[in-house]
Amino acid sequence: MRKPRQPDPDVHESDYRVPASIGTLAWTVALVVLLAMGDDLPSSERWWIGVCVTGIALGVFGFLYIPRLLRKRPASAAPPSDTH
Repeated sequence: MRKPRQPDPDVHESDYRVPASIGTLAWTVALVVLLAMGDDLPSSERWWIGVCVTGIALGVFGFLYIPRLLRKRPASAAPPSDTH
């Protein structure tokens, strides 16, 4: 016989700005380090500059998009009505 299913845990809402800002800051620091290396950075490793720029762009996008997503959540979280 199967055990009864445990109830779902409560949703833990956290502040999205903390990890988004830490990640964006980390990519920014990495970009500054790579740019500071100048000509000492081998040409075979210059693709990392594009990775850093992409990381920064995604962090900024997340910072701008997540609030919009959170505003829409209450409307979409309503339980569907039973139309049977």
